[in-house]
Amino acid sequence: MPMKHYLLTLTIFLPLIGAILLLFINSEKKNLLRYFALGVSTLTFLLSLGLFFGFRENEIGFQFVTKFLWIKNLNVSYHIGIDGISLLLILLTTFLTQLTIISAWEGIKTKVKEFLFFFLVLETGMIGVFASLDLFLFYIFWEAMLIPMYFIIGVWGGENRIYAAIKFFLYTMFGSLLMLVAIIALGVSAMDKLGYFTTDYTLLKTISPTLAHSTQLMMFLAFALSFAIKVPIFPFHTWLPDAHVEAPTAGSVILAGVLLKMGTYGLLRFCLTLFPQISIELAPYISILGIIGIIYGALVSMVQPDMKKLIAYSSVSHLGFVVLGIFAMTVESSQGALIQMINHGLSTGALFLLVGMIYDRRHTRLISEFGGLAKVVPIYSTILLIVSLSSIGLPGLNGFIGEFLILIGSFKSPVLNSYWYTAFAATGVIFAAVYLLWMYQRVVFGKLENPHNKELKDLNKREIGLLIPILLFIVWIGIYPSTFLNKSELSIKSILKDVNPQKVELIKR
Repeated sequence: MPMKHYLLTLTIFLPLIGAILLLFINSEKKNLLRYFALGVSTLTFLLSLGLFFGFRENEIGFQFVTKFLWIKNLNVSYHIGIDGISLLLILLTTFLTQLTIISAWEGIKTKVKEFLFFFLVLETGMIGVFASLDLFLFYIFWEAMLIPMYFIIGVWGGENRIYAAIKFFLYTMFGSLLMLVAIIALGVSAMDKLGYFTTDYTLLKTISPTLAHSTQLMMFLAFALSFAIKVPIFPFHTWLPDAHVEAPTAGSVILAGVLLKMGTYGLLRFCLTLFPQISIELAPYISILGIIGIIYGALVSMVQPDMKKLIAYSSVSHLGFVVLGIFAMTVESSQGALIQMINHGLSTGALFLLVGMIYDRRHTRLISEFGGLAKVVPIYSTILLIVSLSSIGLPGLNGFIGEFLILIGSFKSPVLNSYWYTAFAATGVIFAAVYLLWMYQRVVFGKLENPHNKELKDLNKREIGLLIPILLFIVWIGIYPSTFLNKSELSIKSILKDVNPQKVELIKR
């Protein structure tokens, strides 16, 4: 078989192979460990670029598909493949992973081998989630990434790391078990239709819409709750600030950049296509929760004294936009939701990196401890401004594209059928400007009064080199988003065709 047939499998499992090989390197050779892990993650990124350039955007359906029977008695297959949606999220994962390894170069000084091992295992879990086309395989990858993230927070985190790690684990595990029950129930339901148990997503999405309404509702709620906790959607967000604040910088970047997107990806990929009728019925209610998250996350961000906690709560606000875009169910809103997932990963990931860099110098994240930094660290201040403006949604930068598409798509949504959703959601853009620009003004401008800030060193070459690729994509997506939107357009239309919002009138009757 041609190499292309194995490219996706190799992209998924190369980090795991690298993690196993890492164990055979002497723990004392910390730089060798770092370079090896960086080499593995960079090679994984290059393989994902092969997926990107080999992907045919004019072809409907999944590509790079591999399928063979894995568990014969349960008819469970190793079934993987990507469309334009999962392609972009895999690319985001491999891009950010190598950057987070570089960011931990000097920040992680103890148990370096173990840290890098967990990070590479985590990368395999994350890519596997986005590539799985069998629900049992999806669940295995979904659970697999829990364990390394638990250790990354619990071992290398802050003072309350154990509390934050356990809270993260229990919240996600609770939702996951409900999803497992729903997956089993779907497989059993397939026996009535097909005569055999299966967890194949491509088969189940043709069967599940024919199930009894009450059965669909229970299954939808089980899936949706699991994904809502991961996003997190208000009011299931309480684990997120603790996890972000206590995680090391690299952990915060990958948590915000990729792990939260698993929830929104699950809502888009599985909830909408497996249970289209229920998705349409509950879309207004879930959209309201998304809007509450937008406003609540922004208001709470305004009063945070800690920069990292401010950015953590801003994630609740930004991902509320994504949830609204998904359940507005128009091409514009869904495209906006997907590109906003990428934008949030880049912008918020960069913000966490920048907070980590100043924390390494001052060992505090309190906004009140800073002021006047523009005078001593001008490069840092300039990059922080660009990233903050991208997170706000300034035209010409990436955040604007996603929010604009979501708002215009929500406004014309046949499912929501009210401009009030858009009107309330738009306030989130204003609030984002308030909390981010206020933070920037207090940290960067004003008088340089604190003597500890006068001796600060500006960004070094490693840190600048780490941020430049993110800045490149922030501007690229802001100026020419078609590079990425073209890849996902047919996939988005295919999902919306499965959901078919035109059924909404029939359902209402």
